[in-house]
Amino acid sequence: MKFLTFSGETPANALKQAQEQCGENALVVSTKQIRKKTINSTSLYEVVVAVEETQDKYTRPKPQPVKKSTEDVLLNISEAAKQISKIAKVTTTDTTSENGIKSSLEPRASEELGDIKDEITKLADKIKLIQEMFWDEKAPNNLKIPPEFAEIYKLAKKSGMGEDHLENIMNLTLEHMPVRMRSNSHTIKRYFLVLLRKLIPIRVEAKSDRKLKKVMMFVGPTGVGKTTTIAKLAARYSYLQEKRSKVGIITLDTYRIGAVEQLFQYAKMMRLPIEDVVDPDDFNDALKSLANCDIILIDTVGSSQFDKQKLAKLEKFINKSEFSIDVNLVLSAGCKLEDLEDIYKNFSFLDLDTLIFTKFDETRAFGTVFSLIYNTGKPVSYFSIGQEVPDDIVTASSEFLVNCILDGFNAKKEEYAKSSK
Repeated sequence: MKFLTFSGETPANALKQAQEQCGENALVVSTKQIRKKTINSTSLYEVVVAVEETQDKYTRPKPQPVKKSTEDVLLNISEAAKQISKIAKVTTTDTTSENGIKSSLEPRASEELGDIKDEITKLADKIKLIQEMFWDEKAPNNLKIPPEFAEIYKLAKKSGMGEDHLENIMNLTLEHMPVRMRSNSHTIKRYFLVLLRKLIPIRVEAKSDRKLKKVMMFVGPTGVGKTTTIAKLAARYSYLQEKRSKVGIITLDTYRIGAVEQLFQYAKMMRLPIEDVVDPDDFNDALKSLANCDIILIDTVGSSQFDKQKLAKLEKFINKSEFSIDVNLVLSAGCKLEDLEDIYKNFSFLDLDTLIFTKFDETRAFGTVFSLIYNTGKPVSYFSIGQEVPDDIVTASSEFLVNCILDGFNAKKEEYAKSSK
């Protein structure tokens, strides 16, 4: 075993010289700073490596003409990065090499250590981009995706976003993103996030106004959580908001005894007035009986998007009303995009005002939610993020939805609920 010494302005430079002369099998014994940076001179680092005596003149043997695979290339790059990282983490304590050789490393100036960390961060990001160069994902319609955009493209596609929507957004990103921002994967992802946010219309929750009565009807297919959503909003409006409102409830869902009992139980617990209506002709009487309420929430029977008879009856209730009704389409975030589009299409004749998405805690694919909003242009007002009443509902946020698309739903329900109050 022989020991060789190499020096350079940075540990990385010294290590590079050692690797060029001794090969990748050389063992780093010690690294230390032998001269600090001054006004008149640069810093100087010394790297001591150990090599086997069998190597001819301790130089790298000529490589055999073996074709390296993609994995080999990435592995070598990654190993080099690990060695540089190891050098950067050197402390003032004594270290022991694998051969039992101790070396005392001098403390480094904070400025030098900061420079090393910056270089390692840049190197890690470049390795990440190089890895993306070997991706074999096929973009639709021969869309050319530069390697640096591969990560966000794959994340968006994995989220279930419609291919035509994804293609449009990638084209917008490629067209408008400044070239200087494309060298850093974090910058690219942040730009993509901002762009997606601008494409999501949000209806801001209106403050309670007792001079203007608000009537909200909740429609949608069976099983999406309309009744639970109404219970959450009833508690929100009457107890949780800074300015409390008088809330009344009307249920048109007399088909399911369980649903009626559930809603009556919620109303009893919150001490809220509730009316049940079977015939459209009795709808106005129920509304008038709740005349002292600031907000009236209307639960409806769950209807298949293909059940024209039930949908037509819903329209009769709306047409009979003497009040302006805010119609909210409630949808499950876990539905396939094709199903969401069918539901929206068949409920849209009710002159929908907003969308509400439920069951955020039951899916990992949020691109479908984005695609429906992007395709319809209809604003979204609330997200239901769990089963707990009344906590698990938040006002819709474009930032929240985009984070779910790119990073997944982390179930930080308390944080989201607190920020939405």
